[in-house]
Amino acid sequence: MSQQPERDRLLEHEYDGIQEYDNPMPRWWVYIFWATIAFSIVYAMNVAGIGSGEGRIAQYEAEMAAFRAQHPVGGPAVDETQLAALVNDGSAIATGKATYATNCASCHGPAGGGIIGPNLTDDYWIHGGSLAEIRTVVADGVLDKGMPPWNKLLKPDQVNAVVAYISTLRGTNPAGAKPPQGELVRPASE
Repeated sequence: MSQQPERDRLLEHEYDGIQEYDNPMPRWWVYIFWATIAFSIVYAMNVAGIGSGEGRIAQYEAEMAAFRAQHPVGGPAVDETQLAALVNDGSAIATGKATYATNCASCHGPAGGGIIGPNLTDDYWIHGGSLAEIRTVVADGVLDKGMPPWNKLLKPDQVNAVVAYISTLRGTNPAGAKPPQGELVRPASE
């Protein structure tokens, strides 16, 4: 009986009448396999000098910090005077009213008298009553009180417009409003 070459050696076992060859992987494939394992170990250790800078993690953190500086969450900073100017802007108030009706009325009531959330029509405020403080609460939310951070869902202009609209609700005293909560904060105009 002639001997088969080592490369084409049939295995002794048989499954459903099928025999298989025992062919080793090509050497070039095995070398690439071991090279990828070696590279993954070096890559996982974040070795400085492989790539640029202090390593890929430091480079990623620097790029993310630069992006956050260029694109702040909630949009550019807005001060009290800019928000006060929006109170006199009819289109901003209309945008704020529509946004309020869609997102805020379910907790604060359609007229702002409060349902689950506090009354927005009186001069008592839990987290500060200045326009900038109201914007901070609307944008960042108060998670322990159930107020979501709206800056993740609304555009910065919509957040500012809601704040302007809320300021127009002061003193309206709707029927069935919740009793005052928080500290007395007089509007800046008084």
